[in-house]
Amino acid sequence: MPIQVSSEIGRLKQVIVHRPDEGIARVSPKRAEELLFDDIVYLPQMQEEHDVFTDVLRAFLGKENVLNTDKLLAEAIAADKEVTEEVIDLIIQDEELPKVYKEKLLALDNKELAEVLVTGYLKKEDYFLYDPIPNFLFTRDIAVTVNDHVVITKPAKEARHRENFLARFIFSVHPIFAHLRKEGRLINMNHVEEFPPSRKGEPVFIEGGDMMIVNSDYLLIGCSERTSAHAIHLLRDKLFKEKVVKNVVQVNIPKERTCMHIDTVFTLINNTHTVCFKPIVVDGLASNVEVHKINSTSKFYHSIRDFMLNEINPNMQFILAGNGESPYQEREQWTDGCNLVAIKPGVAITYDRNPHTETAFKKAGYKILHARKFLKDLKAKKIKIEDIENTIITLPSNELSRARGGSHCMTCPIERE
Repeated sequence: MPIQVSSEIGRLKQVIVHRPDEGIARVSPKRAEELLFDDIVYLPQMQEEHDVFTDVLRAFLGKENVLNTDKLLAEAIAADKEVTEEVIDLIIQDEELPKVYKEKLLALDNKELAEVLVTGYLKKEDYFLYDPIPNFLFTRDIAVTVNDHVVITKPAKEARHRENFLARFIFSVHPIFAHLRKEGRLINMNHVEEFPPSRKGEPVFIEGGDMMIVNSDYLLIGCSERTSAHAIHLLRDKLFKEKVVKNVVQVNIPKERTCMHIDTVFTLINNTHTVCFKPIVVDGLASNVEVHKINSTSKFYHSIRDFMLNEINPNMQFILAGNGESPYQEREQWTDGCNLVAIKPGVAITYDRNPHTETAFKKAGYKILHARKFLKDLKAKKIKIEDIENTIITLPSNELSRARGGSHCMTCPIERE
């Protein structure tokens, strides 16, 4: 299977998702902030909403091309028992578990072990081994395909460490991805020898929500609450050395929860359309852009808008979250009005709870189609996939949106046209 992503909008062909698991139901109000959730959620409804999301993806991509982490993890376990044991050792050490649990875990079948590694719940003993990893829902953050390479990210928060172990495991040994390491196409930001802290103690933190491959020449990386400038510079040097891209663009945004990654303030949905939060992207408030070029030169822009117009597309238009009006733009940026995943140019998925942003989409020439109606009409053969153009598909989002991540966050593309 080709691993290749050279844009944010090329027709999506293969993607990794994670269905909300039972661990999310264990997030309590007292622990929510520590586990990076702003609220507690009702799991059955969250799962139903996510199922609608993945049904839409399957309709466009085909069922076999929407890959679930639980299945990938079980298959990785089956593929390499030796590395599985190493991963268990890492998790036991990181979670400070008694070593007796190593044998208990190794005694489980592949599917059971995969489930325990994610949820932390050992059903046979009705025992919670460790905290859940509710943010595994956001598969965008675990790894990013940059042209024909895959970058394994390194999370900023301790609550996401186990996600990182599991992502490294899947991309290292699963039959779909194992060739990447052999071919030198797997870049693991967790290798401290290659990506160490700086002499001043600056950390290496980088998450997938801060990485966007705009086209084959330009990789954007946000310097944010979750991604450090030092990590960006290390990755830049590696990518230039391997000639993976010609430009690494550091997008500096406020280091705040409200805009934790760059995909919370803008995403591309078409060749000439970027959905964005006006104060940061257009006005350049507390934000700027540094373009690092492979020939060792650089350029500086005072806003993301200026960078886009000068380096990506002089005809780029900006669709404003909340229609560019306060307080709606602040409300709808918070509920991921800027966070869309493009299925193909001009067709993208978002939440159904941002009415002022929908107005902006309509002004830009897009149709709004609710996901449930889309699936119903598709089943009744009232519409055809190939006829869907210039359309924003909206997802039910009462519970999904509480997790603070939209459709872009919930997808890890591994192949686009």
